[in-house]
Amino acid sequence: MAMLKRQGLGLMRVFLVLVGVSALCSVALGTRKGNGSLDHRGHRHRHSGHMSLRKHKQRTGKEGQVLHRSKRGWVWNQFFVIEEYTGPDPVLVGRLHSDVDSGNGNIKYILSGEGAGTIFVIDDKTGNIHATKTLDREEQAQYTLTAQAVDRDTNKPLEPPSEFIVKVQDINDNPPEFLHGPYYARVPEMSNVGTSVMQVTATDADDPTYGNSARLVYSILQGQPYFSVEPQTGIIRTALPNMDREARQEYDVVIQAKDMGGHMGGLSGTTEVKITLTDVNDNPPKFPQSVYPMSVSEDKVPGEEVGRLKAKDPDLGDNGLVNYRLIDGDGINVFELTTDSETREAVIKLKKPVDFETKRSYTLKVEGSNPHLDPQFLAWGPYKDEATIKISVEDADEPPVFIAPSYTFEVEENAPEGTMVGRVHAKDTDVANNPVRYMIPRYTDVEQFFSVNSEDGMITTKRPLDRETQAWHNISVSATEIGGHHQDTKVRVNIKVKDVNDNAPEFATNNEVLMCETVAPLKVIETVSAVDKDEMRQHFTFSLAPEVVHNKNFSLTDNRDSTASIFVLRKGFSRLTQDVYYLPIEINDNGFPAMSSTNTLTIRVCSCDSRDTILSCNVEPYVLPAGLSTGALIAILACIVILLAIVVLFVALRRQKKEPLIVFEEEDIRENIITYDDEGGGEEDTEAFDIATLQNPDGANGFLPRKDIKPELQYPLRPGGGRPAANSVDVDDFIKTRIAEADSDPTAPPYDSIQIYGYEGRGSLAGSLSSLESVTTESDLDYDYLQSWGPRFKKLADLYGTKDCSMNDGDDGEDS
Repeated sequence: MAMLKRQGLGLMRVFLVLVGVSALCSVALGTRKGNGSLDHRGHRHRHSGHMSLRKHKQRTGKEGQVLHRSKRGWVWNQFFVIEEYTGPDPVLVGRLHSDVDSGNGNIKYILSGEGAGTIFVIDDKTGNIHATKTLDREEQAQYTLTAQAVDRDTNKPLEPPSEFIVKVQDINDNPPEFLHGPYYARVPEMSNVGTSVMQVTATDADDPTYGNSARLVYSILQGQPYFSVEPQTGIIRTALPNMDREARQEYDVVIQAKDMGGHMGGLSGTTEVKITLTDVNDNPPKFPQSVYPMSVSEDKVPGEEVGRLKAKDPDLGDNGLVNYRLIDGDGINVFELTTDSETREAVIKLKKPVDFETKRSYTLKVEGSNPHLDPQFLAWGPYKDEATIKISVEDADEPPVFIAPSYTFEVEENAPEGTMVGRVHAKDTDVANNPVRYMIPRYTDVEQFFSVNSEDGMITTKRPLDRETQAWHNISVSATEIGGHHQDTKVRVNIKVKDVNDNAPEFATNNEVLMCETVAPLKVIETVSAVDKDEMRQHFTFSLAPEVVHNKNFSLTDNRDSTASIFVLRKGFSRLTQDVYYLPIEINDNGFPAMSSTNTLTIRVCSCDSRDTILSCNVEPYVLPAGLSTGALIAILACIVILLAIVVLFVALRRQKKEPLIVFEEEDIRENIITYDDEGGGEEDTEAFDIATLQNPDGANGFLPRKDIKPELQYPLRPGGGRPAANSVDVDDFIKTRIAEADSDPTAPPYDSIQIYGYEGRGSLAGSLSSLESVTTESDLDYDYLQSWGPRFKKLADLYGTKDCSMNDGDDGEDS
């Protein structure tokens, strides 16, 4: 429906005509009252197809006069256009008309707002508005436009702009969609009928306020008869009782949503729902077998596994957990049961050793039960099962077994070889009852004190034993089965050596007795005691040896408590006369047989003071050694240190050497001598080394000219400064002339240079030693012998030998 606002009292009215909209929308338009306005009483009459807009009438007064606005009335300003129109011509939406339009074309109609000029176009002469494009309500449901009539020539508004709305009329062009599919749901197994699983919801992009385009109805296409769906809400519920997860766990359900209320012609959409049945504890555990046979060898040790069994429970997780326990059987104290945490199996283990010869079979009863029960299914119980285990004991070839776990025997010391100590006994517990052979492992009796009879196990001594050396002997005896697998076993044998009186008594201590020179007669100087290595308790008696019974120095009194007192018989002992006395004493025990020994007591005479305090027990010489006082020793050491210091200082001064600051004349160096091992190259060798570098002779007179700058004075050359002839007599003059020329030459280098002198003098008996001029003189020497001097003279032989040959060849050529 369209509504029109009263814009005020105006002279012009604008009408918007809807063509065919009333028939599509089934909307009854009311007739206008007066100039197209609604009846103030609200009565509607048939519309004439125009929309009237009133213009505000503004009253212009004098300055300061208040302008008044007329009251507005409601008019039609909302229209509809169908979406998805696919006809060949544009859809006529309506017509804009003004009362001032006389039809002469002076009025121009203008349309602005959403889609103006693109979607909606207006004929500026007639005011007809058309929709040029197909509209989609799901993209935009309505458009707000503004209409206005202006003067075609001046573009001045003839009426104020009026806003109206064009709504897009929906059609059923969008199917329902499940935006969150596919769906996954879980429901416990064995759920009651009607248990809610989940709710699915579809959306429809059509207008829910118009018609049934967005009215959805849900139905189930796949998943019956297990599940159902509520048509209006989309809630999925269980439809069958006692759905068992163990039989089937997953269901694929397809749900359809259809618009138009589910009627024919409506659009539909589907989604898939995967429903999983979750587990509940509805199955008791069950042992696959009622009786489980097992076996164990008698040589197995406690803790070893005997066998395994497991009760099956199809439930999952804690619902399928099974606990095991032994509930009955004659082997309940011999075997134990544990549960493997990974495999959840019942593990039967040996708790105590078994013996085939004693008992050959055991029976156990095992119970398996669920620890986690579901109260909803307690009536389906009991949730436990029982099984019987029959365990048979297998015979094994066991080693012999000694009658006792260990043996302890006694034998007297010093017993002769072959004395019987004791007998050990072992037997074969197997059914075969094979004989046993005995032996002593050597590592337990390294010194081989004992031997054992291999047949009856009698242990005897192989040599006498000494209790005082070793009171106990701990050995092992092994018993080996003859035949079978030769298994053996060992037993501990402890042998105690019994004591006999075979050791004589002796002094408890061997200390010397110190006695003062001034000791009084009958004074006790020492009380002696005795010990015996034998184990038995002894009583000792003391007496002087027969050879000293009548001595006049010392005597002895037996105290009858295994001690004796020694006292002196006279006075007047002197160290200078005799400083040591030896007193033999005889000691007897009361053993059987009785043993005795003679021990010597040493008595030393000492020097004592008036209170009988011992000062010295050694003989002192009467000549006292000469000694030096401490002060004298210190003085001697000080003198020795001073003498050593003087000697060191003298040597240091003697070794000190002062280097001269300038070079004196006698130390003047005339040549540099260089030693090398290379052979000379003869006359062609000009690069070996500088033969001599002469220093300035003026340095000998104390005048040392500077050699790092050019000489300031120019010395004229001597008139006879030319090179002297070879036959000059005075060589000394020649050398001095050359030196003077070098010193006075301003172009000479700042340091000494090489001066070459070809003149060697005349009148020498030895002749010339140089070969510098031999090139220019004829020589009749034969140098062929140089070839025989070896490779070290090859260079010299090549120089002279080749030269002679070339010269001779030249001469021959000239002669010819």
